[in-house]
Amino acid sequence: MTHRALRQAKRIVLKFGSSLIIDPASGEARTAWLATVAQDVAQARSQGQQIVIVTSGAVALGRGALGLPAGKLKLEEKQAAAAAGQVRLMAAWGEAFAQQGIAVAQALVTPDDTERRRRWLNARATLDTLLACGAVPVVNENDTVATDELRYGDNDRLAARVGQMIGADALILFSDVDGLYEADPRQNPDAAHLGEVREITDAIEAMAGGINQKAGVGSGGMRTKIDAARIATAAGCSVAIKDGFLDHPFRRLLEGGRSTWFIPAADRESARRAWLGHSLNPAGSFCVDAGAAKALKSGASLLSVGVTSVEGQFERGDAIAIKDGAGRIVAHGISAYSSSDALQILGRHSDEIEEILGYAGRPALVHRDDLVLA
Repeated sequence: MTHRALRQAKRIVLKFGSSLIIDPASGEARTAWLATVAQDVAQARSQGQQIVIVTSGAVALGRGALGLPAGKLKLEEKQAAAAAGQVRLMAAWGEAFAQQGIAVAQALVTPDDTERRRRWLNARATLDTLLACGAVPVVNENDTVATDELRYGDNDRLAARVGQMIGADALILFSDVDGLYEADPRQNPDAAHLGEVREITDAIEAMAGGINQKAGVGSGGMRTKIDAARIATAAGCSVAIKDGFLDHPFRRLLEGGRSTWFIPAADRESARRAWLGHSLNPAGSFCVDAGAAKALKSGASLLSVGVTSVEGQFERGDAIAIKDGAGRIVAHGISAYSSSDALQILGRHSDEIEEILGYAGRPALVHRDDLVLA
């Protein structure tokens, strides 16, 4: 993907580091700069693009609000700073987008939300719903409850996981560096800038040193950005690293500003379908009638009315196979229901699910986005 192709992307994750969000002189949010980001996002939305923001800055804002000392914070101090700062961080984003008439929605996540499949599905459904409602989700790690042993530790990798989760076409990592260099440009002014990376090799990883390694005032650096690029490109999502300090950072990228693009080997849909079709061990299966099997081949979701039996024991979010009347596997997917609940609603219409199960589940047993034909 290039800056020109970026204009065609449907879903984009924009990640902003602490060094961009916080004014080092005052310790407060750079509200005027945030307003230009909101303007950029509003313009993208007017072109039909959906934007999710991953933001840092809560701990830095909370440190000042609570009068905590400079330097490394104890875990409980960092959690307290995050609690105080997250309120201020969301207020700053909310004010910026309010000027554009756009609602924002806070989403605080932990590694469990992107590493455990059922919580992944819940988080994805929430973000999908927010986007469908016209809101801009603003995502941050939940540092208030995160521990050093169980946390992302940087929002670059978090942004990559979010991009994976929502099926983003592009992830833009805005920081205080304009991309990857072959050597430290502060020590070697002639160091070559890489405009495009098509494979993350050992040589590419070795470049994450010097200024690359120390880029940013937050917990990330070039090493974490390369890690993020590896995660996102494996899901078919293109990744750019771009200096975002100046006003209108997204617009500058769209206009061709200097950056480094990491290009996935496969497009997002191909990567996702390869993962669904070949990387999952089914925990059970749904057997379907001829009408349902035909509908699946036409790109439909699997509805309970077309299911004739359930095999195995599995939970919501587990991988399952879908078989036709002859026992042939016709598709693979992720079940939206446990086997016990699926047994209660098989052969029934979607509008009967709530009455049978006592809760309003999803209309499909397997949504078409979580399904690939065998």
